[in-house]
Amino acid sequence: MDKKIQTLHPDKSKTNKNISLDKYNTIKEALLHILRSNELTHTDLMECLYQQVKDTFIGGVQWYGETVKLDLEARKIIERIGTKPEKYRVKVGKK
Repeated sequence: MDKKIQTLHPDKSKTNKNISLDKYNTIKEALLHILRSNELTHTDLMECLYQQVKDTFIGGVQWYGETVKLDLEARKIIERIGTKPEKYRVKVGKK
């Protein structure tokens, strides 16, 4: 049976998702790999993620990407920085 993880959301009023732990870990590692060397806008981050996993990931890359990105924000592993346009990065001390 596929193990699951309950994701978190930075907005406590939003519904959390229960997703495959394997898919979560795949997307998490890809997002962190991308953000360790770049501060990217949401659009650029999702495009990099798609390019990195599209040939091996089964499922909606954008949906899983958004779900895991929000979870990593809620766990304070990544953060939005107040630029215009807004960008994402790995929080200091979390690399």
